[in-house]
Amino acid sequence: MSELMGVLQVSLGVLVSLAVVGVVLYWYIQDITQKKHAILRNYPVVGHLRYFFEQLGEYFRQYFFLGDRDEMPFNRATRSWVYRLAKNEGGVIGFGSTYDLRVPGSLIFVNAGFPVLDEEQNPTPPLVIGEGYAAQPFVARSLVNISGMSYGALSRPAVLALSKGAAKAGCWMGTGEGGLAPAHLEGGADIIMQIGTAKYGVRDEKGALSDERLREIAAHEQVRAFEIKLSQGAKPGKGGVLPAAKVTPEIARIRGIPVAVDSISPNRHRDIANVQELLDMVVRVRRVTGKPTGIKTAIGGRHFIHELCEAVVLRGLESAPDFIVVDGGEGGSGAAPQALADHMALSIDEALPRVVDTLIEFGLKERIKVVASGKLVTSARAAWALACGADFVNTARGFMFSLGCIQAMRCHQNTCPTGITTHNVKLQRGLVVEDKCERVAHYARNMNKEIDMIAHACGLAQAREFRREHVRIALADGRTEALSQLYPYPGRRDDAWSD
Repeated sequence: MSELMGVLQVSLGVLVSLAVVGVVLYWYIQDITQKKHAILRNYPVVGHLRYFFEQLGEYFRQYFFLGDRDEMPFNRATRSWVYRLAKNEGGVIGFGSTYDLRVPGSLIFVNAGFPVLDEEQNPTPPLVIGEGYAAQPFVARSLVNISGMSYGALSRPAVLALSKGAAKAGCWMGTGEGGLAPAHLEGGADIIMQIGTAKYGVRDEKGALSDERLREIAAHEQVRAFEIKLSQGAKPGKGGVLPAAKVTPEIARIRGIPVAVDSISPNRHRDIANVQELLDMVVRVRRVTGKPTGIKTAIGGRHFIHELCEAVVLRGLESAPDFIVVDGGEGGSGAAPQALADHMALSIDEALPRVVDTLIEFGLKERIKVVASGKLVTSARAAWALACGADFVNTARGFMFSLGCIQAMRCHQNTCPTGITTHNVKLQRGLVVEDKCERVAHYARNMNKEIDMIAHACGLAQAREFRREHVRIALADGRTEALSQLYPYPGRRDDAWSD
C-alpha cells in the first residue's frame, strides 16, 4: 500500500510539473508572437513581472514609501484626520504638527489675544435658503453637508449609510445626478435633488424635463431643494458616465434608461444655452416644486458669474437662483477624463472668492447663498471657505472617507474593496450600514464642532462671523499675507441696479 501511495505521489508530482511547464510554454509562445507589447515580445514570461510590480507600486507607495504629507489627491495625514473624526476619537495629536506652515498656500488662522470663553460661545445658527422666494424655504442646520454622489456611482449600502448618518447629524445630502433613490429617503435625511444634464429621475419618455416628475419628487417632504447641475469640478464640460456594469435594473428604473447600457449624460443641458435660459429653468423648477432652487458649477473665470449677476439684476431678485454651489477644479468623487480632471476649471481657492466678490459687487450676496465644494474635507479648509464668504460647505470624498474609503482609486471599475462604489454584493458585504452611518454622523458633527472651535480661537462667537482677515496664507518666500489683502472685499457697484 505504501509503495502504491509513493507511486501516486510521484505521478502527481510529474503531472503538476508538466502542467507548470505547459503553462509557461503557452505564455512563452503567446508573448513572443504577440505584437502589442514590446517588453513581452523581447522578454517573454518574465516580462509579466514588470506589469505586476507596476500595479503593486501604487499600493507600496501609499503604505510604505510616501510620507504622511506627500500623497495625492489626499495625503495620509488628511485621511487620518477624517478617520479620527468619523470614529469620534477627536482630532488630537502629540509632539507637534507635521503641517509645514512655510509651504505656499498653507493656512494660518489669526488667533485672538482673548479667545471666547466656553460659556460665551454660541452655536452656529441655521440659515434659511429661499426665504421670500420659494413657497417652502429650507432651514439648513449644518455648516458641512454631503455633496452630490449618484446612486449608481455609489452602492445602495453606501447611500443608505450616508442618509441615515446625515439624518442623525442634521446635515443635508445631495442626490447627485442619478435621481432620487429609495435609499436616499429610507435614511430620513434632508435631500437636495440634483437635476443633471440628462434629467435623470425628472425626465419624460423623450428625455426632457417633466413638470409631473418634478412635482412627484417635490411631494416628498425630505426633498428640501433642487440643484441644477451645469458642471462639476472633476470634469467641467463633460457629462457623467456610469459604466454598463453598474447600470442595474433598479438604477435603470430610477434613471429612466436601459439596463446594462453605459449611462452617459450630455456635456450640458440641451435646453440651457445661455444665462437667460438658465434663469428661466431656475424659475420654472422653483414654481413647479415650491422648493428653493439653485445651481452647481465649476468656475473658469469671472465672465460667467458676472453675466449671471447682470441678468439677475435686470430681471429682478425673483429670477435669481436661491443658492450657488461653487465646485473647485480639484473636486471629483467620480470617474473623469484625466485631461479635464487635471487641467479644467479654477481651484476652489481662486474660484470661491471670485464668485463671492461678484455677488457682493452686484448686491446679491444676501439673496444668493453660496456653497463651497472641492477637497474641503477638514475643518480648517471648511473654515477657510466660510472666511472667503461661503455660507455652507459640501464635501463628497470627506464623507466617503467616513464610510471607510481607503483611496484605492477604483471607483469607476466596480471593484471598490470597501463596498462604497461597487454593485458587487460580496464586496458590499464589508460595508455595515448600522456602523458606518454612525461614522458619517460623527464626521459631520465633529467637523461643525471643530469649525466652531477655530472660530472661538479667533475671538468669534460663532463660525458665521468669519471674515477674510481671520486667515493668512503662506507665500512662496515663506511669509504670510492676510486673505483680505490677497482678495480685498469689493465695493458694491453704483450701477448695480441701473437699467
